[in-house]
Amino acid sequence: MFELKIITHFAAAHQLKMVAQKCENLHGHNWKVEACLSGEKLNAAGVLIDFGEVKKHLNDIILQLDHKFLNELEFFKGDNPSSEKIAVFIAKELGQKINNPDIKVSRITTWESENASATYHIPLEE
Repeated sequence: MFELKIITHFAAAHQLKMVAQKCENLHGHNWKVEACLSGEKLNAAGVLIDFGEVKKHLNDIILQLDHKFLNELEFFKGDNPSSEKIAVFIAKELGQKINNPDIKVSRITTWESENASATYHIPLEE
């Protein structure tokens, strides 16, 4: 099994309801995102997938989040835009963009600070 990891960043604001009083206030983070893809076989060039292709797809997704008020985005309507939910959003979007049944998004980790992160592990069946 091979696994690739791409790291990127974005800045955004959000409000979390019914979590903790402090987090219910409008606030922002400089998120770090780790996107991991996995697969069993390499292509003819000897790579799982070109890093440039993954970076482009991830950049397109991050542009939807960067410098936004996350609570207003359609994906988060009626839901808390938590680090966990952001990881799910990125995983689903990236999974749709990777058009290869042999390559899966295996996990997405979103860091809202240097010492706090959430990881979404995607089951292999998805």
